[in-house]
Amino acid sequence: MTDTSIKIAPSILSADFARLGDEVRAADTGGCDWIHVDVMDGHFVPNITIGPLIVEAIRPVTQKLLDVHLMIAPADPYIEAFAKAGADLITVHAEAGPHLDRTLQAIKAHGKKAGVALNPATPVSAIQHVLDRIDIVLIMSVNPGFGGQAFIPEAITKAAQARDLIGSRDIEIEVDGGVDPSNAGALAAAGVTAFVAGSSVYKGNDPATYAPRIAAIREAAMKALR
Repeated sequence: MTDTSIKIAPSILSADFARLGDEVRAADTGGCDWIHVDVMDGHFVPNITIGPLIVEAIRPVTQKLLDVHLMIAPADPYIEAFAKAGADLITVHAEAGPHLDRTLQAIKAHGKKAGVALNPATPVSAIQHVLDRIDIVLIMSVNPGFGGQAFIPEAITKAAQARDLIGSRDIEIEVDGGVDPSNAGALAAAGVTAFVAGSSVYKGNDPATYAPRIAAIREAAMKALR
């Protein structure tokens, strides 16, 4: 397996918003694969972050995939806005609405990759009947709503369960929350291919540190696969 099989996705939730464009550029030049955008509504999760205007603002700054994670309910009324703003991948929560299949169809109708996120207490079986509509399953390894939380180890088991359920389908397994070099190896061994890293990349907001931090997570993941 080559390095390109592992995607590191710094979360701009931990970036310095006073210089957000520069922060995205720094992660990009530092070797990241995706840029992760955490969207929170103060309803589905206990925090409010950003909307489509920020996605639109950072779209010209990077050619990397914009990985937009909607922690909002309902999500359907906002899919078009995020798609038009420049999202490449739109992930919705299985818990955020009653009609997950319809939501995924809406994302695909805009020509975007579609993902489903699962909160820590949500079983992997929640995606069983939409596997043919998704490009990614996002395992939450913290309870969504805030950055900087401690990693929930059960996410490793859930990732392995997702890998078994996915089988030969071309679906990425992503993990979000408390990811760093100490757990990236176990996650990769369980089948994780995309690693969201917020504070483990952006902590301290010193661009000089981003490249080595991204490299450290990637190396820990790759080491487990050799």
